[in-house]
Amino acid sequence: QLQLVESGGGLVQPGGSLRLSCAASGFTLDYYAIGWFRQAPGKEREGVSCIGSSDGSTYYADSVKGRFTISRDNAKNTVYLQMNSPKPEDTAVYYCAAAPFFPRCGLQGTEYPYWGQGTQVTVSS
Repeated sequence: QLQLVESGGGLVQPGGSLRLSCAASGFTLDYYAIGWFRQAPGKEREGVSCIGSSDGSTYYADSVKGRFTISRDNAKNTVYLQMNSPKPEDTAVYYCAAAPFFPRCGLQGTEYPYWGQGTQVTVSS
């Protein structure tokens, strides 16, 4: 059974750092694009970053570009989202999602059929 499990969320101060993990089970991440999405209370879900299934192309929302970094460790079947210099507006539930054979990925949630349960990130002093 294909499963994605996010971890690493919590409370972080503005300007700090946090690393989210997305661990896959039941399938091999090598052939899947992985996207990170977030949803804040009262707001629509938005794409944050993604990494493609073939050449590892990465994309970022303008709001996190230069602060967040997505990476994958196929040996550990895990994708990471390194969050540096987070801001209060980054507070949200963060979800990872997987899409098979998606070389250059994308930030539209409808492109991803498999989703994790989410992890809460709160940026506050």
